[in-house]
Amino acid sequence: MAKKILQIIETAYRATVEEQDDTAVWLTHAMVGAGAQAAVLLRGNAVNYLVPGQESPPVVIGAWRQTHPPALLEDIVKLSEKGVPLFYVSEDLEDRGLDGQQMAASATPVRRNELAAFLSDYDHVWHW
Repeated sequence: MAKKILQIIETAYRATVEEQDDTAVWLTHAMVGAGAQAAVLLRGNAVNYLVPGQESPPVVIGAWRQTHPPALLEDIVKLSEKGVPLFYVSEDLEDRGLDGQQMAASATPVRRNELAAFLSDYDHVWHW
């Protein structure tokens, strides 16, 4: 039986200046594609990944322009379409003046005081 893996993504926009995606989100796509049973919990600034208009803009250095800026909301939606359960810490969304009505991706809220019990459902927890 496959082990259940929870990816906690807290550091938002990790490596998105030099790459087209968030490393942890990309890794989750790859793991699920290889048959892993994974879920994602967004917390801290990474809750922005669920909301339209929170993108990382393309980088311009002199005459060079990054032609493929990250599309993190799209990457998160694709995870959901693959059947990956998405969760977020509800207080982290509220702390940023956002609410569940603004989210473009379907995700389930988890309250901070429920995190310990929530984490116990997983065999492996990776915190990014």
